[in-house]
Amino acid sequence: MSTSTAAREPLGPRFAHLVTFSGLSNLADGLILVGLPLLALTLTRSPVLISLISAFFTLPWLLLSLHVGVLVDRTDRVRLVLLATLARVVALVVAAVLATTGRLTMPALLALVLVFGIAEVVADSASSVLVPAVVPRSRLGAANSRMLGVQQLANSFLGAPLAGATLALGAGWLFGVPAALCGLAALVVVRGLHGRVHVVRPVRPGASIGGDLREGLRFLWWHPVIRPFLVTSTVLNFCSSAYFAVLVLWVVGPGSFLGLTSRSYGLLAAVLAVGALVGAVLAEPLLRRVGEARLITTSWFFNSGLLLVPALVRDLRLVVAALALVGFSNMVGNVVSQTMRQRLVPERLLGRVGGASRVLGYGCMPIGAALGGVVGQVFGLPAVLVTGPVVSVLFVAWAAWKVPQRVVDQADAALAADIEVDSEVEPEVDAGVAGVTG
Repeated sequence: MSTSTAAREPLGPRFAHLVTFSGLSNLADGLILVGLPLLALTLTRSPVLISLISAFFTLPWLLLSLHVGVLVDRTDRVRLVLLATLARVVALVVAAVLATTGRLTMPALLALVLVFGIAEVVADSASSVLVPAVVPRSRLGAANSRMLGVQQLANSFLGAPLAGATLALGAGWLFGVPAALCGLAALVVVRGLHGRVHVVRPVRPGASIGGDLREGLRFLWWHPVIRPFLVTSTVLNFCSSAYFAVLVLWVVGPGSFLGLTSRSYGLLAAVLAVGALVGAVLAEPLLRRVGEARLITTSWFFNSGLLLVPALVRDLRLVVAALALVGFSNMVGNVVSQTMRQRLVPERLLGRVGGASRVLGYGCMPIGAALGGVVGQVFGLPAVLVTGPVVSVLFVAWAAWKVPQRVVDQADAALAADIEVDSEVEPEVDAGVAGVTG
């Protein structure tokens, strides 16, 4: 099949329901993530308790991603998405009742954040590996660019500004509106995905959770493409978290390098989001014209190198342009990375490999942010803002040397051959997973 013909294959109604679910649930996430710290300020002025909101929300990714990955590979993924979404609805409704009756406390708020975070790990892990099950293999790049673009739009452009307006109506609204959005998302899953996604996985009676975990980790460790790119992306996330943890001190305030105001700094964050949306739109056309290995390493190279501009240049116009390109290249890299993982990892291992990737990718971020603060305090901010990008560029160069396009093509061909061999033997189908409707 030619590239132009493949590009015209429709993504289909099941993907439309999946991306609608993602948009609704991410809009709820945006409202919660921005609104809860503002609400918490009415309950406490303790910096420790306020910081726990972010910690409780991200902690499940570090602690549960591996085991959730096993669950995703063992269970009907659509059912997992639905149950996790309904769990969020219940938690938000309980919080809305507590808020409207004046009984909301910080412990209750933190408990809500923890439940919401656990449900997000399950829902996001399951929905991300549903993409290969609902779209043609040739359109994975298009599907991932749309999914990530919708997530960016819902979280950054809609959720953040709507959070303040919703909270102004009352604390009950801050929980009630996301509860309604999650309820709609659950209806979308029931209407368009439940009973309509066919997932064939070999049933392994008596397989232990530990054995499943080891199988996924062993595949990841020995894969010639996934492992080098995962190591590189983990280093990039670590350095980026350290960089952005102290960037505000470098650019905001009368004595800072750029001397920006707080409002101007907010505009820089918006520029990053605009660049990311453009990247989501252009990722698929770039994938059709540039090899995956070359595109991902080029995106990472520009993403890392351009971070030197705010550290070295005082011209605000150049800084804005650089950060827009950082957002753009970061989104393109994310789309390519996710697409390659969905193509190169067998479907029965997608949950476990994705879980391991999230443990490293997300788990390194709070550590990087903390280390960035320590290094900036001891050695000065330039030590963070220059060293991080330089280290990232070196790792990108290593990844480009380690994984040329021919290695990606060989891994793709090897998986395709395995799938063809497996298809000659009639597989068992997980109970409870319905076939594709005509």
